[in-house]
Amino acid sequence: MLMLERTALIIIDVQDKLAHLMYRKEALFENLQKIIKGTHILGIPILWLEQNPEGLGPTIPEIADLLSNTEPISKLSFSSCRNDRFIQALKALNRKEILIAGIETHVCVYQTAIDLVNLGYEVQIVADAVSSRTMENKKIGLQKMRDAGASLTSTETALFELLKVAEGKQFKEILKVIK
Repeated sequence: MLMLERTALIIIDVQDKLAHLMYRKEALFENLQKIIKGTHILGIPILWLEQNPEGLGPTIPEIADLLSNTEPISKLSFSSCRNDRFIQALKALNRKEILIAGIETHVCVYQTAIDLVNLGYEVQIVADAVSSRTMENKKIGLQKMRDAGASLTSTETALFELLKVAEGKQFKEILKVIK
């Protein structure tokens, strides 16, 4: 069960040249926005990555605008964990439960998740906030991560799991986000 004080969100590579090629991109973008807004409401830290931004462009505006209080971490490795700046930022958060969202499920999301599992983190993939160019590659990526010890969740499941109760200001704010 996710706990507020133990959880961080990682957003991987939702960049201009790649994001618009994703399977069911509209649902992907909507759920990415929901998970980001929800974690902001709950005070959960977010790390944001960009794969080779010179080649793939910046993060799409509808996501970048929600992350304007932090800077993206640029990487060339598929796994975020092969980037020293990311590892330092992650360790500084002192969180052991990691939610992952972004693209592509079978490449950068997959490799990051596996490395995090191997480093001892509890990893949950926000399955409705990840995608690949094809449904088949998304399914393969999700299955491989699950087989390696990551869990699957959804945007609403994660937010309500973190919230714990159906009362208070945060609950009302989360309801507005998911509707």
